Amino acid sequence: MRKIEISSEIKYIGVDDKTLDLFESQYVLPNGISYNSYLIKDEKNVVMDTVDKRATDEWKEKLEKNLNGEKVDYLVISHLEPDHAGNIGYLAEKYPEMKLIGNEKTFQMLTQFFNIEKLEERKIIVKEGNEINLGKHTLQFFMAPMVHWPEVMVTYEKQEKILFSADGFGKFGALDTDEDWACEARRYYFNIVGKYGMQVQALLKKVATLEIKTICPLHGPILKENLEYYINKYDTWSSYKPEDQGFLIAYASIHGYTKQAVEKLVEILKEKGVEKIVATDLSRCDFAEAIEDAFRYDKMILAAASYNTGIFPPMEQFLNHLQSKNYQNRTIGIIENGSWAPSAAKTMKSIIEKMKNIKTCNPTVTIISKMNNENIENMKKLVDNMLGGENNEI
Repeated sequence: MRKIEISSEIKYIGVDDKTLDLFESQYVLPNGISYNSYLIKDEKNVVMDTVDKRATDEWKEKLEKNLNGEKVDYLVISHLEPDHAGNIGYLAEKYPEMKLIGNEKTFQMLTQFFNIEKLEERKIIVKEGNEINLGKHTLQFFMAPMVHWPEVMVTYEKQEKILFSADGFGKFGALDTDEDWACEARRYYFNIVGKYGMQVQALLKKVATLEIKTICPLHGPILKENLEYYINKYDTWSSYKPEDQGFLIAYASIHGYTKQAVEKLVEILKEKGVEKIVATDLSRCDFAEAIEDAFRYDKMILAAASYNTGIFPPMEQFLNHLQSKNYQNRTIGIIENGSWAPSAAKTMKSIIEKMKNIKTCNPTVTIISKMNNENIENMKKLVDNMLGGENNEI
């Protein structure tokens, strides 16, 4: 793993995990994940969060090397999810005089995970804007409930102007992986935090008052340059605005006929000059990436086969995922397929109706088994309407 530099007095003691296959047992990790933890060296030494138990040994080694025989005076608990809090019990036992810093909700939840000796004497409850002086450094705390657990808070270090942002500004991928930040940060955001856009907006308003030179998240790289880019991305994502003009075509095909229609649809879109088109087979794709693309683009076409008087399950699962992530503010087109009683469109619309500010464009294209010329003409009309024609709001 490459050496991570923050400053002479703030040390990175996190760990890459290249062996975990699924984050939260559901999100694919092609390049692993980092568990970020930090040590502030001062008159009072502070550990900013721990790491998952999977990474305990390497984390201990880094912590002890950087402490160089000194003790830990404070542990700041930004977030109690086990991938960050896994070693709270170890640290509390090893340093019995160490104080634990959290908010009221932190300590309400802490005992669900750990039995810490003399906790009442050791806990320091902080509220919005409270500060703790370490010597040269001063920590200021801001509450970030539901970003993405109710006890989450972020910490601002005033001397070096560092924001310890908890799960905010995090991404999938180990730190020794060279990859585009936005792709895996977007997939991380919409699948982990995406439901809570309102709460993220509230946090962004708080940190907008701070001079920030570095962002230290709990997953992903430390951000030091072009911070406006990352903050603007979060503002776009959390306000549910499309990031790019383009189409996601999400399809669920049983025997390949619906897929053939999607292939023709891609041709039509290209003929109309659309440059950004993603066609995703919901039966075979990484669902987290499909969710990411749905939020990324301003338009989406859903194409699905009918199934048992309803809809082919991969499409139903996809739409339910979108609804649970608070999908909104988009334009949608619908293509259904059925051999004797097409039912997919009705089912799709019943789920879409539960979403906010979704517009659906006419016509709904109904294919009876195999695409024909009338279907192609209707797909062209649908594309024309989505590119600027009449929209009908559900």
